[in-house]
Amino acid sequence: MSDAALTRPLHRRVTLWGVPGIAVLTLAILAGVIIGETPLPIPTVAAALANNLWDAGYVIDPIDAGIIWSYRLPRTLVAAACGAGLALSGVVLQSLVRNALADPYLLGVSAGAGAGAVTVTVLGVGGGLLGISTGSFIGAALAFGVVSLLARAAGGGPAQLVLAGIAGSQLFNAVTSFLIAKSANAEQARGIMFWLLGNLSGVRWPDVSLAVPTAVLGFFVCLWFARAMDAFSFGATSAAALGIPVRRVQIALIGAVTLMAAAMVSLVGSIGFVGLVIPHAMRYVVGPRHVRLVPATALAGAVFLIAADIASRVLIPGQVVPIGVVTALVGAPGFALILIHNRSRV
Repeated sequence: MSDAALTRPLHRRVTLWGVPGIAVLTLAILAGVIIGETPLPIPTVAAALANNLWDAGYVIDPIDAGIIWSYRLPRTLVAAACGAGLALSGVVLQSLVRNALADPYLLGVSAGAGAGAVTVTVLGVGGGLLGISTGSFIGAALAFGVVSLLARAAGGGPAQLVLAGIAGSQLFNAVTSFLIAKSANAEQARGIMFWLLGNLSGVRWPDVSLAVPTAVLGFFVCLWFARAMDAFSFGATSAAALGIPVRRVQIALIGAVTLMAAAMVSLVGSIGFVGLVIPHAMRYVVGPRHVRLVPATALAGAVFLIAADIASRVLIPGQVVPIGVVTALVGAPGFALILIHNRSRV
C-alpha cells in the first residue's frame, strides 16, 4: 500500500482492505469448524450453520449439529477474538514503550491477569460480586503498574522495561502458584494449571459474547489512535510536539490493552508470543504505519490463533494439547529471530 493510498477517505480504505480481510477470516473460521478430532464434511457444516442462522430445516445428525454449533463454532470465534486482541495489545505496547520486545506476556500483564483470575476463583475474593473477568482486569492493571514503576526506578530504558517485565511475570506467577498450593484442592489445581497453559476446550457461546465485543472495541480504539501511535514511535516528547494529547492517548491505549488482555486471559488462560511475533511479522508485510498495521495485525492474530487451535486438536490423536504450548513452539523461534534482528536496539 503506497503513502498516497493512505490519503484516501477512510470508508474507501475499509472497503479496499476490509472485504478481502473478512473473506480470509471467514475461511479461517470455517476451517476451524470443519477440522478437528473428527473432520466434518463441508455440506454438513453448511447445513448446520444454515439451520441455526436461518432455520433452514436441513436434516443432519444431531450429534454433528451439536459439535458444530455448540462446540467448534464458539471455540473458533473465541480463538479469533483472542488472537486479534493479544496481537493488537502487542502493537500498542511496542509503540508506547518503544521496545521491540514488548507484549502482554513478556511485560507481565498476562501473568497479572492470571493471578487476578485465580484469586477470584480460588479465594472467592469479592464475595461473588467480582467475576473472573473483573479479577483479571484488576490483576492486569496492577501488574502493568508494578512493571512500569520498577522500570522507571531502574532507569526507564528499553532493556530495563524488559527486565522489569520478566521480574513482574515471575512475581505474579509465583503468587498464582502460591494461591493454588495453599487454597486449591487437587481437582481445582489440575484444572487451573491446564487453563493457565491456554485452553479453549471449555469455551461456549457466553464466552463469545465477552471475547468478540472486547476485541472489536479494542480494534476500533487502536485504529482511532493509529496516527498517534505513529507519533509515539519517535517518543512521547516528539508526540507532544506534534500536538498529540500524550496523557489522554496513553490512558486510552493502556486501558484498551489491559481490557483485552484481561478478558482473553480470563477466558482461555495465558497464551504467549502472539502479541510479540504477529506485529513484527505484519510490519514486514505492510510496513510500520499503524493505520494499516492495526487491521493487518488483528487479522493475522485471529487467523494464527485459529490455526494454533486446530493444531492443538489434531497434533495428538485423542488428546487436546494446550494452545499455549502450540503458540510457544511457533513463537519461541520467532522471538529468537526478533531478538537477533533487534540486538542493537534492545
